Amino acid sequence: MSEIDEQNAFQVVHEGYNMHEAIEEAQRCLHCKIPQCKKGCPIENDIPDFVHELSKGNLGSAMQIINNKSNLPAICGRVCPHEKQCQGHCVLGKKGTPIQIGKLEQFIADFDTKMQLRREKLPQKTRGKVAVIGSGPAGLTVAGDLAREGFAVTIFEGQAEPGGVLMYGIPEYRLPKVVVRSETAKIEALGVNFVCNALVGENGLTVDSLFAEGFDAIFMGTGTAVPQNMDSTPGSKLHGVSQSTYFLHNVNAFNEGALGRDQVPLKDGEKVGVIGGGNVAMDAARTAIRMGSDVTVIYRRTQEEMPAIQSEYEEAVSEGVKFQWETTVEEFIAGKNGRLAECRLKTPDGERIEKFDRIYLAIGSRPANRIVSTTEGIEVDEKGYVKVQERPYGMTTRRGVFAGGDVVHRPQTVVLAMKAAKDVAQGIAQYVDALKLMKDVGIKIEEQ
Repeated sequence: MSEIDEQNAFQVVHEGYNMHEAIEEAQRCLHCKIPQCKKGCPIENDIPDFVHELSKGNLGSAMQIINNKSNLPAICGRVCPHEKQCQGHCVLGKKGTPIQIGKLEQFIADFDTKMQLRREKLPQKTRGKVAVIGSGPAGLTVAGDLAREGFAVTIFEGQAEPGGVLMYGIPEYRLPKVVVRSETAKIEALGVNFVCNALVGENGLTVDSLFAEGFDAIFMGTGTAVPQNMDSTPGSKLHGVSQSTYFLHNVNAFNEGALGRDQVPLKDGEKVGVIGGGNVAMDAARTAIRMGSDVTVIYRRTQEEMPAIQSEYEEAVSEGVKFQWETTVEEFIAGKNGRLAECRLKTPDGERIEKFDRIYLAIGSRPANRIVSTTEGIEVDEKGYVKVQERPYGMTTRRGVFAGGDVVHRPQTVVLAMKAAKDVAQGIAQYVDALKLMKDVGIKIEEQ
């Protein structure tokens, strides 16, 4: 099994700091007058301030500072592309020794979870009633921000557990599910109500029915649930050609004990190709390696153009994943049993036939139209992404319905989805406040 010990295949790759290591690392911070690390953070986390508190051993104060900007620090500390954002802007990076900001954030958040340090003074939920559809990074961020501002928030999640892509899409070795559960529990502790197995757009649960229940505003944080396919490529419907997201979902369920090994669409020793060059492709490739496969990533552009995080690529290589650059699949070829056996590849050196037992597609995703198709007045662009306005920020063309994250801005990182969601949360607050004011002064408002 490549370079990974099979018994520990899904153990976390990067262990966190202990107390001594975290404080020692925090004490290296220069406390720059103009902190570039903060500029590099999409949500402008007050990094020097929480690092300074950590350096003095003030874990509670450090957590409070983080909570002012982030609802998911234990997650961001693990999966954010720190090398491109906060850490990549650290002035000590010029010497090759940037402060390990992600690991410090992770340590503070994990310590908070373990010791239950947080004791926030929360306002009564009297400012308004908001429904949030989807419990991924955007939905959790909106819910957390609004709950802290005195709104009664209910999250409607289609899956059995909250977390969205955090729970079902990111592999265990990068983001343990116990961490996702602890972060969503903190959101719940803010007074947020979770309703799971509730798929809005089906079985009579719609935007209109939510408004009828008395919600003042609705937030769509449904992400991009529909993966792109290769329908124009001959053989794309063959058994053995499937989506990386489906594979990752199944492996996560297997690791949780919800599925047997025989229900994961991959047999030990099979030769796997992963088409794509983003982080989902890296997740699929590294997961397939852990399941005992020979894995090759097939990417149509060069290594330099690959959108995946550099560290993810380097770790994939170290684990035994192979890469074929500037290569496309021109045809999926069936074997005698009618399932995938080979691929016809177009490479820089010409065409060739190569054996593959399975191909996983990781070529992007788009929004589902389940909510839009069951709701009047929500406009989308030609690719199905929801159109929003600047004032109030994030409101769709349907009054009172807001959207943010990947469903609006195309698939992005967790923290970029959070940034957009934080802006939308302010738009929702402004809208509901205005709505209440108009009712208070006797201005009649039409039903949404």
